[in-house]
Amino acid sequence: MSHDDFPTADPAVVTCGLPYANGDLHIGHLRTYVGGDVYSRALERLGQETAFVSGSDMHGTPVAVNADQAGVSPETFALDWHEQYAETFPKFNVEFDNYGHTHDETNTELTQQLVRDLEAAGHVYEKEIMVAYDPVDDQYLPDRYVEGTCPYCGEHARGDECDEGCQRHLEPGEVEDPVSTVSGNPAEYRERTHKFFAVSEFSAYLSDFLDRLEGTSNARNQPREWIEQGLQDWCITRDLDWGIDYPDGEATESSREGGETAEADLVLYVWVDAPIEYISSTKQYTERVGAETFDWEAAWKAGADGTTEEHPDGGEIVHVIGRDIIQHHTIFWPAMLTATGHTEPRAVMASGFVTLGGKGFSTSRDRAVWADEYLDEGFHPDPLRYYLATNGGFQQDVDFSWEKFRDRVNTELVGTVGNFLYRSLLFAHRNYEDAPIADATGEEVAARIDEAVADVEAAVNDYSIRALGDAVTDLARFGNEYIQRNEPWKLVDEEPDEAAQVIHDCVAIAKAIAVLFEPIAPEKCERLWDQLGEAGSVHDATVDVAREEPAGDLAEPTELFEKVEDDRVEALNEKLESRVAAAEDDEEEPSDEDDETGSADADDVTADVDDDMNDDTVPDDIEPLSDDRISFEEFQHLDLRVGRIESAEGIEGADDLLRLRVDLGAETRTIVAGLKQLHDVADLPDTKVIVLANMEKAELFGVESNGMVLAAGEEADLLTTYGDAGPGTTVK
Repeated sequence: MSHDDFPTADPAVVTCGLPYANGDLHIGHLRTYVGGDVYSRALERLGQETAFVSGSDMHGTPVAVNADQAGVSPETFALDWHEQYAETFPKFNVEFDNYGHTHDETNTELTQQLVRDLEAAGHVYEKEIMVAYDPVDDQYLPDRYVEGTCPYCGEHARGDECDEGCQRHLEPGEVEDPVSTVSGNPAEYRERTHKFFAVSEFSAYLSDFLDRLEGTSNARNQPREWIEQGLQDWCITRDLDWGIDYPDGEATESSREGGETAEADLVLYVWVDAPIEYISSTKQYTERVGAETFDWEAAWKAGADGTTEEHPDGGEIVHVIGRDIIQHHTIFWPAMLTATGHTEPRAVMASGFVTLGGKGFSTSRDRAVWADEYLDEGFHPDPLRYYLATNGGFQQDVDFSWEKFRDRVNTELVGTVGNFLYRSLLFAHRNYEDAPIADATGEEVAARIDEAVADVEAAVNDYSIRALGDAVTDLARFGNEYIQRNEPWKLVDEEPDEAAQVIHDCVAIAKAIAVLFEPIAPEKCERLWDQLGEAGSVHDATVDVAREEPAGDLAEPTELFEKVEDDRVEALNEKLESRVAAAEDDEEEPSDEDDETGSADADDVTADVDDDMNDDTVPDDIEPLSDDRISFEEFQHLDLRVGRIESAEGIEGADDLLRLRVDLGAETRTIVAGLKQLHDVADLPDTKVIVLANMEKAELFGVESNGMVLAAGEEADLLTTYGDAGPGTTVK
């Protein structure tokens, strides 16, 4: 790994978190897969040797539970979903170089070998731990058979994760007040012997690793807290029949003494074999195309174990994941890699959640836009790719609604990009037919294309797929302005050479758009490439081709993007609302199966694909981020200051309002705040708060308020500072 700007001389591997083979895909899940595909294609546009790989996550408790309910084996159950995913991704132009699964022979062998290497290096040990046990059903309960309370934050916890609170990884035995999710019976803890990976030994390494890790900032910042709190060693085995067997070796101490657990009884924790699929899938790609096309060992083996002098430090590994699995990819996984002589990740791109019309996706309530449903409605995949890739920064939450989808498609794809391409190419075809129309692209346009290429290169190296899309729409916006400003239709008769130059320049812009927009809209750009009469495939064109003169025989163009009509949106909303209402009605009357099993809510039992390596949904009570943006210059106009409350008292006639005297360093101000019913008034003095100091003055119940105290949520959680910033300190 080089950490040089892309493209580098080392091979790159782009991966996406593995979808859990347990349920249908919806557009929330597609965000990371589209993001990974866009980023992989963009690297190739820069000339970077790249493999894009992933696979289905086949193991774990939810698969075993749902397979049993379906009356089939876990392998049959998971393979059915795996095959469906393998068919679905290409429908959205997500083209993996290899898409495998964790239960195949390659991943089984590599996983067991890597665990042997960990053991040989002294990083694995045995330990007696408390494992949840259902005394009524006489059954030990692996992670996802258990729910209860998080010992760290007190919120609901699900097996190996605090899913509703701090999102911390939880070891077996940590969940308090355990209950079986299968039977609903209260569980108890019993002692069992399991294997542990000594992650705590790698704390110093991981701290340094995070310092050099690239990608999104949330992938670097979130794990630092866990390291600072002290890493716990990681239990890597489970009492479960379905999974990869712990590799053969010496018997455990308990089995030698006649204990109840031996290695043959254990399977590896799903989070051991799941990320190893990244390596396995790359290896399978090499086996298919040959090492001369892509060498998996050159990419994945580093340091003293590097297999080539040309790539002694391995390749450029980029993981594209949902933010709920950051810990696994920035703590456990790099520790496993470095301990076994493999290449550490260069970058982790962790996406935000996706909501639907301001509410969280709910598979049990059928509140989702399913992947197949989107296609069945007759929509092309590329507009959805554009929406998911460019609607906010990658690590920010994104809200999907049919209205917002319509607006983005109609305004940007149809009104900006599509409008420029169609009007330019139609005018060129009708008046000139062949390109080049002029001898060379004009200086102004050539410089603007160069700028767009530079923007794309910067976007790739900043890991910003949104900026990649913006670079193209900005170029199309320039093209619209350029053709409007020069009005070639007025020049054709009186200044034919000038008209020809303008149209040649517009065709050159169209060619650049075809190349630079290919990562986001690959199918539409291939169609545009054909309309331009260019040779070969746009999928093989690097950014240098975007600068080349147009040279093809122009075909009569057709409009690339289709407008989404308002009545279509209304019909889609009605269909969704009707479906959700029907699902909620069904939920009010439990099925016979639920009564017999005593199982929990369907969201907990089925786990669906939301328990996978890419859980991109968000709780219902979290509002989506606004699509309306402000510039950095506008932000600088906000005068945010640290304040210290000197006094707080009620205001006569106002049930909720307090008169606060707040020290802002340079002066003390009176600020009216609605905190009376939400805070103990006597505790407020000496509390540090954040104040919007240049808020317009307002009079409330006869008291002039000179500023605004900032708080979060319905409970008015006062924003404060972590360190010792004093009154008057500017918040930047």
